[in-house]
Amino acid sequence: MRQRNKPWAKDRMNEYPQYLIANPEQHKGKWFEVFEKNQPLHIEIGTGKGRFITGMAKANPDINYIGIELIESIIVCALDKLIEEELPNLKLLNVNAAELEKYFAKGDVDRVYLNFSDPWPKVRHEKRRLTFDSFLRVYENILVDEGEIHFKTDNQGLFEYSLTSFSKYGLLLTYVSLDLHQSDFIGNIMTEYEEKFSNKGSRIYRSEVKYRKK
Repeated sequence: MRQRNKPWAKDRMNEYPQYLIANPEQHKGKWFEVFEKNQPLHIEIGTGKGRFITGMAKANPDINYIGIELIESIIVCALDKLIEEELPNLKLLNVNAAELEKYFAKGDVDRVYLNFSDPWPKVRHEKRRLTFDSFLRVYENILVDEGEIHFKTDNQGLFEYSLTSFSKYGLLLTYVSLDLHQSDFIGNIMTEYEEKFSNKGSRIYRSEVKYRKK
């Protein structure tokens, strides 16, 4: 879906450096200094308008969260939610997920969330999928040992591809649901896309995987 350009977005982002971190590379290896409390750190890649990450931060004050979104005109929506909620355990980054190793050191992150990522269905675009091998390696290089990925999508093809990609990489599958909203899973917080697709009758797929200790 094409997003309407917001020429004022950059200025808006610059007004709130306490929420949207301007120079994340300066905090590599010491993200605990950015938050009020030193506690586990979870990140969402492709945070969109911020409904999920804001909901998670509100529900889990004992965990720190970072929402990562590349598109300025979208992340300002997440910023507005954060400004309204004033959550001390949530920050935002306007960076490219392929470059996470510039901003996070090994062990900085405890969990990665991938929610309704672009499926990039054409074979020639496989490397752009956030569950492609090269991205799984990036996550491994910033996660703690036995760190986790939690993944949700409405796209069956992407879900099947991702399960295969996880398996080939050697990840341990710890949870899988082929119809999340009809399952007994407790504590699900929906994204904007999730609500939209679910209301249209789409099935929501979810999995949790863990890196094996080396």
